[in-house]
Amino acid sequence: TECVSGCMCPDGLVLDGSGRCIPKDQCPCVHGGHFYKPGETIKVDCNTCTCNKRQWNCTDHPCKGTCTVYGNGHYMSFDGEKFDFLGDCDYILAQDFCPNNMDAGTFRIVIQNNACGKSPSICSLKITLIFESSEIRLLEGRIQEIATDPGAEKNYKVDLRGGYIVIETNQGMNFMWDQKTTVVVHVAPSFQGKVCGLCGDFDGRSRNDFTTRGQSVEMSIQEFGNSWKITSTCSNINVTDPCADQPFKSALGQKHCSIIKSSIFEACHSKVNPIPYYESCISDFCGCDSVGDCECFCTSVAAYSRSCSRAGVCVDWRTPAICPVFCDYYN
Repeated sequence: TECVSGCMCPDGLVLDGSGRCIPKDQCPCVHGGHFYKPGETIKVDCNTCTCNKRQWNCTDHPCKGTCTVYGNGHYMSFDGEKFDFLGDCDYILAQDFCPNNMDAGTFRIVIQNNACGKSPSICSLKITLIFESSEIRLLEGRIQEIATDPGAEKNYKVDLRGGYIVIETNQGMNFMWDQKTTVVVHVAPSFQGKVCGLCGDFDGRSRNDFTTRGQSVEMSIQEFGNSWKITSTCSNINVTDPCADQPFKSALGQKHCSIIKSSIFEACHSKVNPIPYYESCISDFCGCDSVGDCECFCTSVAAYSRSCSRAGVCVDWRTPAICPVFCDYYN
């Protein structure tokens, strides 16, 4: 009814959010809070998405599965399910000797947690990889290869890359260990639905990831984890919050771990939720033997950084003061 001051676009044009008027077919696409022009592309896992008329058109390639274990029993399954599980036994992390795999099995990864002195926190892992004709044992940076069938051809190769021990099989299973508490397992798309263990079954659905060795889906994470024990004689662990009776350490952990929620990782926050990693970081910090031991803290931040990297955001967060890595030494 009256004139109203302000700006509007001529007929046939629309505002682009930056004060400019554009044709409707030039409207941007949105991903992770960012705007992309028509024709621009982004990477999501192993697929490429192209912006076209406000819609993303994505390729549909099957992607490899990634399972990560880090710090004080933090797991992320092949299908993206996050959970915490602590145990004092040998557990099957991942294998393809499974009821849902019609082919002959090719690998089994068994991990054992080594506690830090008298505390329940994990300081390192003892790992055994079992293949068709050999066995590899890893402990405190040592690699022991045992041939179970000396005449058979090796179907894997062992490599040292920086601070990581890397083992790759011909079938498409890649294993990485930082020689402390972080393990990353990659499996090729051909393993989809054919694996089992603590890492889940890689069938694209996270709701059935807590499938026990007896093929039932468990609601209790502790029961699910215990079902993957190699021997049933060792005891189950009741997990308690390490920060509960250490308010000083908890406050210090919050201060250190806040880097995960800070502007340093800002570009990643919209793609990977930082809160679970932040909470794991504080819990691990409280579980460390001494306040000066920053290994637990560094492992948690590195886990978030790795997830960001997989989401396409590379963050340069390490400094001489914060978790330095001496690349010159490894090179």
